[in-house]
Amino acid sequence: MVQNVEQQLIRRPGQVEATQSAGRGLVRQMLNKVPEITIFFWIIKVLCTTVGETAADFLNDHIGLGLTGTSIVMSVALIAALWVQFRKERYVPTIYWISVALISVVGTLITDNLTDNLGVALELTTAVFAVALATTFAIWYASERTLSIHSITTTKREGFYWLAILFTFALGTAAGDLVSERMDIGYLKSALLFIGLIAAVAVAHYVFHLDPVTSFWLAYILTRPLGASIGDYLSQPRDDGGLGFGTVGTTMLFLAAIMGLVAYLNMSRRDASPAKGALA
Repeated sequence: MVQNVEQQLIRRPGQVEATQSAGRGLVRQMLNKVPEITIFFWIIKVLCTTVGETAADFLNDHIGLGLTGTSIVMSVALIAALWVQFRKERYVPTIYWISVALISVVGTLITDNLTDNLGVALELTTAVFAVALATTFAIWYASERTLSIHSITTTKREGFYWLAILFTFALGTAAGDLVSERMDIGYLKSALLFIGLIAAVAVAHYVFHLDPVTSFWLAYILTRPLGASIGDYLSQPRDDGGLGFGTVGTTMLFLAAIMGLVAYLNMSRRDASPAKGALA
């Protein structure tokens, strides 16, 4: 969406020219923990959000772990994945996207625990996570003076980055359930609604020149309820407004798609910056 390192949301690989050797180290450092925001980023992000919705239901209902057991297992897996992610010196597609997929599941489970186990209303959880995300952004910006994902150069900034992502998933789950279930709009109409909102963000960015960082985070937040609505529409029984494919089939299908795309990115490095690729 963007046309340079700091001012684009999606760009075509190879569009940015190589920098001079004196500046290459800086660019490599700035981009070494996150992928370039290409079309692949958004496709895999939506796939991960869908898996986050269906995998949580699959582990909870079909494997028999229960909501609490699933939450513990997935939280431990997420901590392990993030431990590896934080130790890496550069962006590694496999580790990065495993972390995103797991944080998607955990974000879903946080909301499910609050609503199902503790009986917290979806309206309240949506509001709480919106405030938590806004607070994270406020502290992040006050500390680092930027919210750009292309400035993740320290462990502190990476910590803010992953915390914000966790809250976007929890917020998106609550908001998606609130719209599709509590407001009785239905899964398909909810998906179309969130597609329309993402399109509105794109128009605001391209036509009205909305700040690229703001545009990115708005789109990132909205892809979570979009993915959740798609996952529910595919997996839920027809009597409940879905297509009845089940959580097992839907989860396996989307996991296979994620694995295929990540394998491609590992080989092609299509989402790695030219400078980083040149110096690796």
